[in-house]
Amino acid sequence: MKQLTHDDVKNNQREFPITIVCDAIRTPENIGMCFRISESFGVEKIYFHENSPNIENKIVKKTARNTIQQTSHCVYSDFEKLMKQLKKEDNLIIGIEITDQSINIQDFNFTNHEKIVLLLGSERNGIKNTNFIDATIAIPMFGRNSSMNVIHSLAITLYEVTNQIGTENKRV
Repeated sequence: MKQLTHDDVKNNQREFPITIVCDAIRTPENIGMCFRISESFGVEKIYFHENSPNIENKIVKKTARNTIQQTSHCVYSDFEKLMKQLKKEDNLIIGIEITDQSINIQDFNFTNHEKIVLLLGSERNGIKNTNFIDATIAIPMFGRNSSMNVIHSLAITLYEVTNQIGTENKRV
């Protein structure tokens, strides 16, 4: 068995109508990994709050590798204004959050929606303002811990979303 290199692997490059909004993500490693995961899953755009570590941060750069240049991204200052804009553009806004109304991720039908925003909150406080959220999804867990790293949650969510959308598009 031989491990394949980047040159050996030819991914089916594709962009999905998925936007990521990072609300109060403060650690440079999480910002860098958000780029890396988002690029891997064909995310259309990422929004970071102005108080998040910026793309010039050396830890962000190191963690993101070269995906900063490959992934569309913007910085916002007014969360409410951004959410109103995304709603106006007919996005379904989904919070990745454990709430009393969360739907298990595998039970949520992502194919019913043309444009999706995945909203990430801080690990400490979650999503600050839930007024704009259409639904929340949770990832079933089987250990004693009730939560996981925000970027791990994003990776699992993007896998499920792109798997559902990709499978749906193959049937058309």
